[in-house]
Amino acid sequence: MPDIGPQDHIVLGLIARHGPLTPYELKARLEESVDYFWPVPHAQLYRIPVRLAERGLLDEEAEQGGRRRRLFHLTDKGRAELRRWLADPRNPPAETRDPAQLKLFFADLGAPDDVVALANGQAAEHRRLLELYRSLQADIDLADQVRAVSRARIIRLGILHEQAYVEFWEDLAADPEYRDRRRG
Repeated sequence: MPDIGPQDHIVLGLIARHGPLTPYELKARLEESVDYFWPVPHAQLYRIPVRLAERGLLDEEAEQGGRRRRLFHLTDKGRAELRRWLADPRNPPAETRDPAQLKLFFADLGAPDDVVALANGQAAEHRRLLELYRSLQADIDLADQVRAVSRARIIRLGILHEQAYVEFWEDLAADPEYRDRRRG
């Protein structure tokens, strides 16, 4: 379906997995799941479901009184779109918008100590993220086999990703001129 992007599929997937959700509940579900690797601005979580409802992918149920919350349900058309997206093996090229990589690219324009400070800071941050993924791995609920497998896959990828970043930034902090080219 044209004009349906990753953020739309996140919303469809979260509602498919958890059942009807309000935008506030979407925010909570996002924060405990894909937000670690695909953050979505919280303001978008109030606009996306409305747009998807206009396209027939979600149904909206609005409370008449009280807080007037909006609850969004997945439609058959929405479920079909989610299945179509999941079955499509093609993906656009991966995006990396890492401010540290941007600074590293221009590091030759700064002071020599800037690279070491950047590398030490990034190594510490990626060690923190590595520990976060390891704690998430330890908390996987094995009672729900389907979700446990799905969650274990993405957490394993996160661990490997963070291990590689820790190794790179620690190596760079130790050798900011990167003279040891044997490492690849």
